[in-house]
Amino acid sequence: MLKWLAALTGNGKSRHNGDGRKKHRNSGPHKPQGALQAARIPRAEHGISRKDIDEHALKVLYRLRKTGYHACLVGGAVRDLALGKRPKDFDVATDATPEEVNRLFRNCRLIGRRFRLAHIHFGRQIIEVATFRGDHDASRDGHLDDSGRILRDNVYGSIDEDVWRRDFTANALYYDIEDFSVIDFVDGWRDIHDKRLRVIGDTDTRFREDPVRMIRAIRFAAKLGFHIDEEIREAIHRLGHLLQDIPPARLYEETLKLFHSGHAVESFQQLRDYHLLQYLFPQTAAIIEEDGAAVRFIELALHSTDKRIRAELPVTPAFLFAAMLWAPLQRRVAQEVEQGVPYAMAMQQSITDVVGEQVRSLSIPRRFTTVMRDIWAMQARFRYRKGKRAHSLFHHPKFRAAYDFICLRGEAGEDVGEDVTFWTEKQQHTPSAQHAGEGAGQERGPGGQGGGHSRRRRPRRRPRKRRPQ
Repeated sequence: MLKWLAALTGNGKSRHNGDGRKKHRNSGPHKPQGALQAARIPRAEHGISRKDIDEHALKVLYRLRKTGYHACLVGGAVRDLALGKRPKDFDVATDATPEEVNRLFRNCRLIGRRFRLAHIHFGRQIIEVATFRGDHDASRDGHLDDSGRILRDNVYGSIDEDVWRRDFTANALYYDIEDFSVIDFVDGWRDIHDKRLRVIGDTDTRFREDPVRMIRAIRFAAKLGFHIDEEIREAIHRLGHLLQDIPPARLYEETLKLFHSGHAVESFQQLRDYHLLQYLFPQTAAIIEEDGAAVRFIELALHSTDKRIRAELPVTPAFLFAAMLWAPLQRRVAQEVEQGVPYAMAMQQSITDVVGEQVRSLSIPRRFTTVMRDIWAMQARFRYRKGKRAHSLFHHPKFRAAYDFICLRGEAGEDVGEDVTFWTEKQQHTPSAQHAGEGAGQERGPGGQGGGHSRRRRPRRRPRKRRPQ
């Protein structure tokens, strides 16, 4: 492999394109004029084996090839396989249109208007199939808005056009099922092994086309340990404000990917370094620069999330978002109480205000905001350690999540030590609690993400069979 890399890149500083022009490695590759000659890495040299590719992805690739279409595994799957990692998703690129893919697979569903895609369902797993994209003429077809953001991208083309529509060189490798080679147009193979993140084309233009690429750059750098090129760094500082134009629902999805990658702590730190946190969590960003305890609490929650993901334990976004917004909620409650509002009323009103303001930037589904409300509202109830209040709290369905939340507060330096001690001991001495989920003494949280108290469902009653008359 090293011999092949040396031949491909020469001295490592530049390489020749198919048209004889040098492409300097100080900046991202730019689309050359005329035909583009790709480098093909043969099966014997790239080391990617079909046994490491998901069987359903292989089924899709083989069927497309059998029916005469060009089909490749593409993007993060090829990148991760090249790094010796197990990909989470397997995406396919092809010259078949979405409608043609839909006719080939009965289990296919077409989605999206802005980006038309084919989703092929195998139970709960989805193999995403995208048609090779081509050049779009913004002035003729109106595919870009005034800021340069792509509004529609359903212009189809060939593989050598498609590569220039991708974001980073490390994500622009194609594993060709025809001969099991890896097709590399932009020196992405070298960048993967150099752990270098570069944009394909002009950095400003690519970020204007889709500002979410700035968040993706941070996610890849944190997840893969890649070095971000200086051009990207400068562009993020200049263009971060474009994230304000992204729909809150899409930012929610990107944030989940960012914080559920197993490297949430590093992602959070980079969001702060690049001043992007203010576009995802504006209330939090306005507080944490002057509140070290709030930063400590968030990092503890993210660290706990990372541990659970790496251990392949379930997590819930509700706990993570509850931690991210805890400091703004506390400040708002304190302001209400200072104005003479009773604490319980101040808490309920502040929860509504904080959640309402947050969803304008990054939307959170109601099924998670409901859990967040329970976690927050139960924090004050931990002070009640006797009688019916304590009993009802202990048997609340979200007790475990709220308990782990208050434990993290204690670790971050909040004065809740007596409450934590009491409820920890209560779980240790209550047999029913030891079998309810993550019992005390086991590895904690983020709490309630995989277990906790739950109400037992009544078994369904089977209808009686009628006796024959």
